[in-house]
Amino acid sequence: MSAASSAYMTRARVLAIGAHPPAARAFGVAGVLERPRRRHRVLPGFGLGLGYTLLYLGLIVLIPISAAFIKTAQLTWPVFVDIVTAPRVMASYRLTFGAALGAAAINLVFGLVVAWVLVRYPFPAKRLVDALVDLPFALPTAVAGIALTGLFAPNGWFGAWLEPLGIKVAFTPLGVLVALIFIGLPFVVRTVQLVLEELPRELEEAAATLGASPWQSFRREVFLILTPALLTGFALAFARAIGEYGSVIFIAGNMPMVSEITPLIIITKLEQYDYMGATAIAVVMLVAAFALLLLINALQAWTRRRQGAFA
Repeated sequence: MSAASSAYMTRARVLAIGAHPPAARAFGVAGVLERPRRRHRVLPGFGLGLGYTLLYLGLIVLIPISAAFIKTAQLTWPVFVDIVTAPRVMASYRLTFGAALGAAAINLVFGLVVAWVLVRYPFPAKRLVDALVDLPFALPTAVAGIALTGLFAPNGWFGAWLEPLGIKVAFTPLGVLVALIFIGLPFVVRTVQLVLEELPRELEEAAATLGASPWQSFRREVFLILTPALLTGFALAFARAIGEYGSVIFIAGNMPMVSEITPLIIITKLEQYDYMGATAIAVVMLVAAFALLLLINALQAWTRRRQGAFA
């Protein structure tokens, strides 16, 4: 074949491919599968990004958790049970999980109120109040604990008024509850606030035109939409409260069997070089917290499916 014939055939092939639809172009005129051109991206692709993600999570999350389980596996089952079911440890479980659940439930109610006021009502110094919600995030936990102890101690600003009424907050389990409420409130407020800001007011106006009262409109429309956000805020506040240490040890009093939290017992065993006992209690805390969070996430998923069914 001459050079002119080759050029003519090449030009005819290009014109034919241009005249064919995309499906034909992928295979070419002769029916031969052509490899699509790779698109160059500025950011790393899926493979590289997934590799970095797994490496980071493995180093930060998986390896430390696995080390605790591996360390605990060196104990025999009777010794493990004796450590994690000791009376002092069981009392700390009841206080830690009970106070965490109670604080998260209280923040669930009042966090919704705070988020509703910040989104729906204009008032003076609104930006300042909105910034104060994030104060527990920025404030060191030890500083928060000292401040709460100074307020609720018998000679503090609030404690001096509560003591004559027979209400003692500092150095009691009630002080633990107050500290956990303080550090958990922003999680509920910020989670609900984002959803409220995106919620159109026309929904409530439409319900009002149909004869619904404000309470009925909130209960049947707004609350159902906010339920997943409320559960998410509850789970975040609960998870933070379980592992809280700095703001609790100052106001709790740390009396064994009364106001001693589980993280403090773990720290105490580490200071006594009882690494096996510390990791055993830590594993129990980890498994219990994971089970509760899994239950909350399952409830959240069920709520979303239920909302989709009614939509």
